[in-house]
Amino acid sequence: MISDAVLLAASAAGDTGAFETFMRRHQAPVARYLRTFTGSADVDDAVQDTFIAVWRSAGHFRGTGHDGGARGWLYTIARHAVHHQQRRRVDEPAQLESIEQLAEQAGWGSLPEATADADDRALHELLQVALARLPQEEREVLTLRELDGFSGDETAAILQVSVAAMKSRLHRARIHLAAVVRSLEHIAAPPAAPRDSTHTGSAP
Repeated sequence: MISDAVLLAASAAGDTGAFETFMRRHQAPVARYLRTFTGSADVDDAVQDTFIAVWRSAGHFRGTGHDGGARGWLYTIARHAVHHQQRRRVDEPAQLESIEQLAEQAGWGSLPEATADADDRALHELLQVALARLPQEEREVLTLRELDGFSGDETAAILQVSVAAMKSRLHRARIHLAAVVRSLEHIAAPPAAPRDSTHTGSAP
């Protein structure tokens, strides 16, 4: 498979085919990441802005054949793009969203089409709702580290924080996620079956 670094170098030279290959490879995960910032209705615009910026700045990428560097560079551009989009809309009124909409925005991967174990499917659904209830910065760090597989250094670079600050944020996010999952499990737990009041022993 052609590396991201090679595709970006070719894109910088004007190769639209290489750029389209790079975009197809990363469009879905970038969209999922951007949903941690913005509503689903705005994701397409943010993705478009991201890849326009990639096309324009491909010549500035100074990475090597290691694709992790290209991915980190791409996600940094995506983060800048969505922040720029949010600044343009700073005067728009905030919208209240249902938990279902927030779960979609969390973008923590898609559920499998078929799962043999119904308990596994329920756990995935519970996790999606729990993630949606986290603050945006916690959803973001969990998405980068746990789902997209960035290293600690790469995640810190994308977030533009120190590695220590990233670790602290990730630790807090994991604890918060576990607490939310436990609370949701408690809410979803079926009520205990009523005890049978019929006396089955011998008559007094």
